Amino acid sequence: MKLRIGQLAQRAGCQVETVRYYERIGVLPKPARAANNYRYYDASHRQRLVFVRRLRELGFSLDEVRTLLRMIDGGAQNCAEVQAFGQKHLEAVRAKIADLRRVESALATLVTQCSGAETADCSMLETLFSHPEA
Repeated sequence: MKLRIGQLAQRAGCQVETVRYYERIGVLPKPARAANNYRYYDASHRQRLVFVRRLRELGFSLDEVRTLLRMIDGGAQNCAEVQAFGQKHLEAVRAKIADLRRVESALATLVTQCSGAETADCSMLETLFSHPEA
């Protein structure tokens, strides 16, 4: 299977610019070039691109993606290491969710305290201005 960059991007569910970027930073290997100097990608490029896209959707940073790819590329993946890596990321996601819940609660309190009247006096702004910890 030989794919041009647009075909690869479409089949992997991303933009052409994403493919180019991942190539440039070394996440996606450079493809072979034909006599006409076009880049042609194969099934392994598509599989890797989908894998990277999925990791990014799950919130993994590019450094974390590189770490997992090194494990795969070196044939040194160890299920226990991968699980520990995933567990660490899961804990970070849960911490972010807890932070967002605190922000949600604080904002909900501020919004409900605001009368919404068409007046220059706004209790929400007053609270934020007078009590920065709110």
